[in-house]
Amino acid sequence: MRRHLFTLILATASVPALAQGVPAGSGVEPSTVANSQARSIAFATRPADDGVLVILMRDANLPNGVLGSAAEASVKAAIANARFDGRDVSELTLRGIGRHARIELVGLGSEGDAADRLRRAGGRVAQNLRNEAQPVSIVGAASDEAASVALGFSLGQYRFDRYKTVGKSTPSAQPASIVVADVRSAEAEWKSRGAALAEGVTLTRDLSTEPANVIYPESFVARVREAFAGVSGVRIEVLDEAAMRRLGMGTLAGVGQGSRRPPRLMLVEYRGGSGAPIALVGKGITFDSGGISIKDGAGMWEMKSDMAGAAAVMGAVVALSKSRANVNVMAVAALAENMPGGNAQRPGDVVRTYSGKTIEVINTDAEGRLVLADANEYVIANHKPAALVNIATLTGAVSLALGYEYAGLFARDDAMAAQMTAAGKAVGEEVWRLPLHPNHARTMGSEIADIKNSAEGGKPGASLGATFIGYFVDPSTPWAHLDIAGVNWADSSDDMTPKGASGWGVRILDEFVRNWKR
Repeated sequence: MRRHLFTLILATASVPALAQGVPAGSGVEPSTVANSQARSIAFATRPADDGVLVILMRDANLPNGVLGSAAEASVKAAIANARFDGRDVSELTLRGIGRHARIELVGLGSEGDAADRLRRAGGRVAQNLRNEAQPVSIVGAASDEAASVALGFSLGQYRFDRYKTVGKSTPSAQPASIVVADVRSAEAEWKSRGAALAEGVTLTRDLSTEPANVIYPESFVARVREAFAGVSGVRIEVLDEAAMRRLGMGTLAGVGQGSRRPPRLMLVEYRGGSGAPIALVGKGITFDSGGISIKDGAGMWEMKSDMAGAAAVMGAVVALSKSRANVNVMAVAALAENMPGGNAQRPGDVVRTYSGKTIEVINTDAEGRLVLADANEYVIANHKPAALVNIATLTGAVSLALGYEYAGLFARDDAMAAQMTAAGKAVGEEVWRLPLHPNHARTMGSEIADIKNSAEGGKPGASLGATFIGYFVDPSTPWAHLDIAGVNWADSSDDMTPKGASGWGVRILDEFVRNWKR
């Protein structure tokens, strides 16, 4: 195993120049503005006398002291007439009562995980009030519940509108205040973790939503650098294409060789604890055309988000570092653009990894696992992680198996799988463990190389992809792989996820790293 002789290699230009001196792309940025400002989160001991009042309800009974006597009588009559019972996901909108522009009753119910119900209610409130210009007061949560409501509201109010120029409506930036008895403790809990977690998810959604002419390997690196600017305990390492070739990283360089946007390997390490770091290694294909094994045109636009795994690991470390978590963690983004250019790798090519292993490329559209091979070997050889987690939009097969409800989980040992499953349940990003079988390794065997990257007609596809990735992780390193191809993009809104990039993975990785035990 070769060890590199340098620790920091930086790109020298933001846009790669061609031999003729023409930049890749048009050279014209589609926008120079940011997304609309979100509502700030505040905490207060009493609701505003006007604006929008949101009342979180566990049953049909109003909390005491929220409304004046006349307004309270009107709301109670409305509750009775509408037969509103406060069950989970139940809602009732009232207008023209007292001085409030709108009164929104939102059911919490009493069954299931309380924190999850509070988060989802906060998200629904944010989405219901997207077009309200008034400040918002939210009552009905206890002081130790307020951070969950705040997180849900922050995630639910997300919007990506920086490219809208015609008929654009600017959302209200008036604050959302959560009313609690103990403002100091609620605010401290929010600032200690929740605010940074929301920031990490927002970064991940932004990166995944941006078009591929805006986010490509070099600009991904630049955007992430901005996110970590001024954060203590963080060290950033970037390998460019020339460094990859010197190190013999043939899979990462090979996937990117058909594009005029050169590949990058980005490592962001946060040291807030002791011991070896946990490595979170994400697939960062900034656009996946399929390469020579080109995809069908329908839906190909969504392949701009084929870097959602890389975005998620960066978002998770933003959350951990900005909340000063007592952990050591490393986010790794294996970044490349997979294009069918004149220099693109071909089906049938044989490529060599950082460790010297060889791969027969059967299908150039099975490229995510190729970039992860080099990334995994480099991190293990040079940073000796305590555990390694891969996360990738890897296979269509996993979405056929699990839909939008679960990500696929693969792990070689039960303890690692149990910890990841528990983390997912705790934050509402659930996983379903899928099998790794000795037959899968035999299926991936090559007659001319150590392994092949795909099996034509091979099933089960998600397990075969995971088997390939695990081949490049030392058996002594605890390892798990999350296949998020079914959950990284929402075709319709749910409680905390507006339609579009979900930011899935930030919260489960944050929770997993905080509670990791060997």
